[in-house]
Parts: sequence; structure tokens; C-alpha cells
Amino acid sequence: MSRWAREIETLDPQVDHERICFILHTCEFSWDIEKALEFALFRTYAVPSISGLLSSTGEFRDRTRKRYDDTELLLSEISENGQSSERGQAAIERINDMHGRYRIANDDMLYVLSTFVVEPVHWLARFGKRAMTPREIDACVHYYRALAARMHIKEIPDSFAEFEAFHRDHEAARFRYARSNAEIGCLTRDMLLSLYLPRCLVPLGRPAVHALCDPPLRSAMGFAQAPRWVECLVLAGLGIRARILRLIPARRRPRLITRRRRSTYPTGYRISDLGTFR
Repeated sequence: MSRWAREIETLDPQVDHERICFILHTCEFSWDIEKALEFALFRTYAVPSISGLLSSTGEFRDRTRKRYDDTELLLSEISENGQSSERGQAAIERINDMHGRYRIANDDMLYVLSTFVVEPVHWLARFGKRAMTPREIDACVHYYRALAARMHIKEIPDSFAEFEAFHRDHEAARFRYARSNAEIGCLTRDMLLSLYLPRCLVPLGRPAVHALCDPPLRSAMGFAQAPRWVECLVLAGLGIRARILRLIPARRRPRLITRRRRSTYPTGYRISDLGTFR
């Protein structure tokens, strides 16, 4: 057990959920949770009412990388500094201001929230060095319930089981192909691949992303099924990585997303400048 996991075992998930989530996001599972949250947002684009709104603003078409960076930075300002901190509150106000300009159904807001709760748990169960413990899952539920209240989301589930059921039922009812799904999904997929591959090789990486998509998600996005050998290679690679991680020492210092250098903001950023505006 890592020193971070040992610390979590001493904390109360209801009272200390922000500290537990900080440790999970920046120390214990920093890369995995970042990827899981990327995939969580990616799933939401398979809902036409969500992708349709994003398509209508033109932000993803014209500024795909900036739109991605702004979303990641706003969420990370909250998780890394605390929901009640000055920077955390400023990020929440910026998110609420953006959302307040559109008629967004509560169920769509709740579905996006549910992906943040459910997808990291599923990702770590499949690809992590270990699965999340019940204490850690409970802390995540308390963290996102508190965040949802600050975002004025209603009918928030009380437990992970309720979040998971809502997540599953919403996808079953709302996942269906739409042109806007394909547009936003393809833009995001290629942008994420471009973080790891030269632009000329991005098309070769697409099947690896498709291999991580379940059939309903692929169908709603209009993605082709990855060749079987690609799927086996991707899953085997993630499995090998998980086994290696179990053998190496835990991270010594937090890995902070807000401190990362970005081409979008070469001289830094202000929270008030993130996101979209009227």
C-alpha cells in the first residue's frame, strides 16, 4: 500500500472528501484519473442534446484545443485548490456563467456529473494499478454532490449505486447517432491523439481510441470498430502498464494539472479568461 493510500485510510470520506480526491487526482492515480475524466467528457458527446449545443457555439470547430484546455483547467482549479477556495469559487462561477447562458436540461447536467463519478471507478477497475476502495468511491460521491449543489444541479443521487444506475439508464435512453456527435467526437478524438502523435500520424491512432469505446458509444459516434488485433494490443498494453505501476514507488509530489505548461497559454492564464463568453 502506498503512503497516499495509507493516508486515505485515516480520513473520513464525508468530512475529508476534498483531501481524498486531491490525493487520488494528483498523487495516487494522477494519469489514470486524467484519462478517465477525458473519456468521461468524451462519452457525453454521444448525447445529441449535448453535442448539438457544443456544435452550435462553434467553439469546438474553431478552438478545439483551447476548449479542451479551458475545461480541464476549470475543473482542476476546483479539485486542486478546493471548492471553497478563492480560485475554486472563481472557477465554479465561471462554469455557472457559461452554463447559465443556455437552456440545459437538468438531466444532461446530471449525466455529465455522473460520468465524473462513474468513469474513473470503471477505468481504474479495468486499467489501474488497483481498483478504488469503497472509502475512495464514497469520497468521490461526496465531492461531486457538493460540486453539483454549487452548480445548482437538482435531484443529485445519494450513492455511487444511484449515480451508476442513472448513468446507465441515461445512456440507454439518450445515446443515438447524430451528426453533431460525430463532429464533436472526431474533433476531440483527433485533438487528444495530437497530444501524443505527430499530426500526420493521428489517423493511424484512431483505431486505438475506438478500441476503448464500447459498442453503444461507437455506434452513437459513428466510429468504425477497431480491428481485433488493435483492441488486443491496446488492452494488453494498459494491462502491462498496470502491472509495472504495482512494482514502482508511489509518486513523491502531487502532479498538478494547473501548473502544466500549455501552448494555449504560453504566458499563463487567468480564471476569468477561461471558457466562452457572450
